[in-house]
Amino acid sequence: MLAPAFRKSVCHIDALLRLCPPPPPGSPTPVDWDAVEAALGMRLPADYQRLADAYGPGGYFGYLCVYHPAAVGEFTELTGPMPARIRAHLQRDWDDGRHPVPYDPRHLFAIGVTDNGEYLFWITDSQDAPDTWRIAVNEARGPRWFTYDGTLTEFLAGVRSGRTTVPQFPGDLPDGDTGFTPSEPLPYRPAQIPTGPMDTDHIREWARTHGYEVPGDSPATAEDHEWGVGVDCLFTEAGLAVWRSGWGGAWAGRLHFDCPL
Repeated sequence: MLAPAFRKSVCHIDALLRLCPPPPPGSPTPVDWDAVEAALGMRLPADYQRLADAYGPGGYFGYLCVYHPAAVGEFTELTGPMPARIRAHLQRDWDDGRHPVPYDPRHLFAIGVTDNGEYLFWITDSQDAPDTWRIAVNEARGPRWFTYDGTLTEFLAGVRSGRTTVPQFPGDLPDGDTGFTPSEPLPYRPAQIPTGPMDTDHIREWARTHGYEVPGDSPATAEDHEWGVGVDCLFTEAGLAVWRSGWGGAWAGRLHFDCPL
């Protein structure tokens, strides 16, 4: 017979699967859960394991990314550096009393992030009972916290259906993107750095056309020379153009570098 907690997680993952269809079967990367739990030093909720197995790494509803052991980058990887970094930041706030943190940061484990910068947490106050962990959401640029008395899967299903309203989330979130978007590694494309001699007259003309102040077009002031360097750089829509003019002023009066590139 299935344990009550497992039956509950099955119920809510099935509801989420109906509301937010996952990728085709076989597409998510298989997860070695024993290795993941060993790396984290803690057991994980059954509902999260079923969620991660069904969907793989990616984003929900065009707004929310849940950390995954097989994420394509370390910043959304469950075993990556972000949970520890976020906890350390909360611990400083907790110790200094600067911002209200409703739970001991030692019992907050970051499991996701939104496009707006809010973080989702497991409240791990009962280490031996991960299936009872609740969900907390902070505010990206404010003091508010929201606590959900249920599992992560139940939380996602509630947000998608509109039954759960998180004050920090956009009010029209249930009506927007309703699907799941798998994460895919971005192909590496090395930057194309110009080589060889550059036509500084062409660069000057481009800058004038786009409204930049070009050094040498007007007498340099004492303030210009105070900010001056030997290398002036111009960032264009096409890429990076490095202009070595030898002029001792600053690009656009302020942008400068302290050493040659």
